Amino acid sequence: MRNSPCFICAIVAGDPAHDLEEILYEDDRNLAFLARYPTLPGYVLVSPKAHVEHAVRDLDEDSYLDLMRVVRRVALAVEAVVPSERTYLLSLGSQQGNAHLHWHIAPLPPGTPYERQQYHALMGENGLIPWTRDQAADLAARIRSAL
Repeated sequence: MRNSPCFICAIVAGDPAHDLEEILYEDDRNLAFLARYPTLPGYVLVSPKAHVEHAVRDLDEDSYLDLMRVVRRVALAVEAVVPSERTYLLSLGSQQGNAHLHWHIAPLPPGTPYERQQYHALMGENGLIPWTRDQAADLAARIRSAL
């Protein structure tokens, strides 16, 4: 992601190369989609459609609150579909890679050993979930239904 064009802008533009990032929610300003490289079942990203890079400086208060309402709404739908003992919500990225502002919704499966929770559960280097187009479509349909 560090050396390629903005993947979120590509999804917003409808680039067919992003077929695993199933769109779950979309309105005039925001977008929610399945993560292409999930470390947990039901991992979702929520972002503004406009390319903004800073959660505090680049959004006015109304835009920020609107985005957070979408994050909450989508997280509740994910929890309705994917068993979870806690749902992590966080914004990651940097000017060096994944600069487009986005929030991670990551449901922690029940019974996950403590040493595999929190940041460990989010790090791709600790393992990704095997993921097919059909699995993504099925999960996306169930989350959309819950929305």
